[in-house]
Amino acid sequence: MQAKRILDFLREVMANNNRPWFQEHKGEYEAVRADFELGVQQALERIVTFDPEIAHLKVKDCTYRFYRDTRFLPDKSPYKNHFGAYINAKGKKALRGGYYMHLEPGHCLVAVGNYWLPTNILTSCRNEMMANTAEWLKCVESKAFLKYFGDLPKQKSIQTDEMKSEWEESWDSPQGFGLMKLKTCPSGFPRDWEYVRYLRLKDYCCWHHVDDDFFEGDGWLDELERMCKAAKPMMDFTNAVIDDYE
Repeated sequence: MQAKRILDFLREVMANNNRPWFQEHKGEYEAVRADFELGVQQALERIVTFDPEIAHLKVKDCTYRFYRDTRFLPDKSPYKNHFGAYINAKGKKALRGGYYMHLEPGHCLVAVGNYWLPTNILTSCRNEMMANTAEWLKCVESKAFLKYFGDLPKQKSIQTDEMKSEWEESWDSPQGFGLMKLKTCPSGFPRDWEYVRYLRLKDYCCWHHVDDDFFEGDGWLDELERMCKAAKPMMDFTNAVIDDYE
């Protein structure tokens, strides 16, 4: 993937986010879009080697429109400043977790998991953690998981006034697990449980920011595979609960 060319174009969009400029540069947009989609195809081919559930997906199932829906937003800029792809066996709008790759100048990242689950599913996931604690800890406290996504107790909760609507927004921490967290233990669960920090999670999304040159060429696929494999046990744990509801 020609990440430098893609990011250079996105910088130009950020400086000239209007329809006349975009129409004049439509050819460059189509070129970088095609190159990004080639990268998504490469990611699909790599991830399917260890997650056959995604074998039926095509690139179009994983990518997003570049045009922003500005109807209810104060910022009326017509175009996004990033390219994102969400690889989820049940589709981009599914509750279950998936794999996400994001190209944005200064905010490139890889993420795995899900966010904003309904309360009843969150409760079921929390009950599953308490019933199978050793299995859960094996998922989120493995050497590989901690390397890429960090130790939960050391992370700061990202507090916002509004829930994020898409994974395409960038996050402040270089790496992390659990985008949104309760300040206290959820109602109905023991506050003195040794691992109560995991009960406070309101999502099961882990992410790792990467340098802008990460996606350049083809070498990134090996590191992408390592990151996704490190997070997959956590995602499989929660997906086993979520799948009962979908």
